[in-house]
Amino acid sequence: MSKHEKIDYVEFPSSNLEATKKFFSKAFGWKFTDYGPEYCDFANEGINGGFFKSEKKSTTEAGGALVIFYSSELESTQQKVKAAGGKIIKDIFSFPGGRRFHFIEPSGNEFAVWSDKGVE
Repeated sequence: MSKHEKIDYVEFPSSNLEATKKFFSKAFGWKFTDYGPEYCDFANEGINGGFFKSEKKSTTEAGGALVIFYSSELESTQQKVKAAGGKIIKDIFSFPGGRRFHFIEPSGNEFAVWSDKGVE
């Protein structure tokens, strides 16, 4: 499959890069590469991307795009997010074809996790 004109990289704001890296490392096992004190990137996590130092945040309420992870064990992933310091803002709910929850990571960015497992 050609990479031509496909989404290749995504960047997020982070008011606290160390807290953001710690959260994603603990909750999802991500590895980061630092490029100075105001930028880090991640790779091989479904899509490559990075975090840049900023006081802004991305939430659906503010019109930001929602990045959604997949999990084959939704409840387990929700517990990992909580244990890593994530704040659940929408508990697990059903929608046609699956279930999901939304969370805020330590810098205030909103993400979601969905699963098609456990759907009747």
